[in-house]
Amino acid sequence: MEPINVLVTTPIGDELLQQITNVSPRIRLSNVSELTRAEQRGDFARKNELDALLAEAEVIYGLRLPKSVIDRAPKLKWIQVMSAGVDRFLDDEFRKSSVIITNVSGIHATPIGEIVLGLMLMFTKQAPLCFQLKQEKRWRRFMPKVLRSKTVGIVGLGNIGREVARLAKAFGMRVVATRRSVKRVARAKYVDILLPREQLLRLLSESDFVVLSLPFTSETNKLIGEKEIRTMKPTAYLINIARGNIVDEEVLIRALDEHWIAGAGLDVFATEPLPPDSRLWEFPNVIFSPHIAGGMEDYNIRTIELFCENLRRYLSGKNLFNVIDKKKGY
Repeated sequence: MEPINVLVTTPIGDELLQQITNVSPRIRLSNVSELTRAEQRGDFARKNELDALLAEAEVIYGLRLPKSVIDRAPKLKWIQVMSAGVDRFLDDEFRKSSVIITNVSGIHATPIGEIVLGLMLMFTKQAPLCFQLKQEKRWRRFMPKVLRSKTVGIVGLGNIGREVARLAKAFGMRVVATRRSVKRVARAKYVDILLPREQLLRLLSESDFVVLSLPFTSETNKLIGEKEIRTMKPTAYLINIARGNIVDEEVLIRALDEHWIAGAGLDVFATEPLPPDSRLWEFPNVIFSPHIAGGMEDYNIRTIELFCENLRRYLSGKNLFNVIDKKKGY
């Protein structure tokens, strides 16, 4: 039988590379992570070597892809990316191609759910103030709040949203969520009220914490702007673990300046790394992390396991897990 040329574009350990090879004797594996990384740095000294491997590639696995991959890989049939979001891959060329793209949706629910609950707890217990008082060696008692009976609004009830809902229920919270496919008000597991996306303003007005956990598409670009933030309670917090451009960042900065909302927990930003001159560095009521919410110590192991299962399905002609609808963007 014909061999399957598989390229790995992201550095992973030898054991994990061997795990891919072990899927089938048909697998012909090439680790092109160094060549891909060199190109991303602007070093094209080995471009011909990478071009030759791409020309024969049928399957690609990785977090970053070589530039103009569709043009350079005429035999390419499937790309398995190591992330849940695929917005950075779906240019016009990719959308028009017949190449299948799959993601690793589902594996991020646990780490991101924990980050979201951690942020809500830090805001409720005023952790930033505690850090400040410790640095100042100042003893000042205050009255913390509790999560119980507070409302969390989850914009996008996918794998991550459902995990946030489950954890929130464990703290006795009320859960309201929106989902794109929902046409009327309903209920769901761990969700008290499930709303159509057209009722986003209702969710925003009722929530003490608004959690953004939806994919970035043309429809969700700057979904949260002035009207939406002004609809939130002045005591509410916005938490974004999705994509930075879902929020109009200039409006958010003005909202924080003028105290429209109580604060924000951010793992993602419109520009990454966050520029040193961004006002977001300055606000004491903003807690953020450098786009690491989906990370965990066994991330590569989890993604390889999913890829290998998909590779077995690919070889046997079965439907792949997590196929992206290129028109919808998720």
